[in-house]
Amino acid sequence: MTQVVHPDLKGASVYITGGGSGLGASLTDGFMGQGANVAFIGRSDASEFVAEMQAKHGRAPLFMQGDITDTDRLLETMRQAADAHGPIRVLVNNAANDKRHSLEEATPDFWDWMQAINLKAYYFACKEAARQMQEGGSIINFSSISYMMGNAGYTAYTTANAGITGMTRSLARELGPQKIRVNALAPGWVLTQKQLDQWATPEGLEAHMERQCLKEHLTPDDMIGPVLYLASDASRMMTSQCMVVDGGVVVTG
Repeated sequence: MTQVVHPDLKGASVYITGGGSGLGASLTDGFMGQGANVAFIGRSDASEFVAEMQAKHGRAPLFMQGDITDTDRLLETMRQAADAHGPIRVLVNNAANDKRHSLEEATPDFWDWMQAINLKAYYFACKEAARQMQEGGSIINFSSISYMMGNAGYTAYTTANAGITGMTRSLARELGPQKIRVNALAPGWVLTQKQLDQWATPEGLEAHMERQCLKEHLTPDDMIGPVLYLASDASRMMTSQCMVVDGGVVVTG
């Protein structure tokens, strides 16, 4: 898939949560293709992916292993990214967990865990990024159309998605005077390998396609262009927004 070139991203210090697998891996690849210096955190070993990026782009992203629910470790890796590439200019809060659950089976510990992954980590990553962005920058928070659709089956996740949008708008107001833009991106059903393995039944895919205006399933690569746009000067006066990329399922505005 051909991407628009954003010259201002060349050499930019970019930090991505969950940037070594699934959708995050596509984002790492996309930013490296722009000449950006990418650092990312991930729970699982990403050595093979790093080697793949080295072979493709002639340089490797900085991988730091860790769990984003460990706030101290998360912030430590963001500071390591700054040491390696200079102060973070683009933060992409991508890592998330949409584990299915019913209201009946949810426990207080499960709730806290889901919010730690899907909302708390985003907030404290934003805080550290804002500290580093003394000359401005762009923060991109991944949300989802799930909460806009009122989907059942993962209420802790959709609650966090709604929270991400509210947090994004408030932080955009707070950080605007520092020339920091804060936007959310709400994808539709992106068919990562995890989605295909766990939840993408033929019936479910068919039903979702009926809701889409554009009759193609979303892939991780479909998110690269929108994220690069939000990261770059192409969107320099865009902030406090939640941009939907879902093939035309939900309607905003």
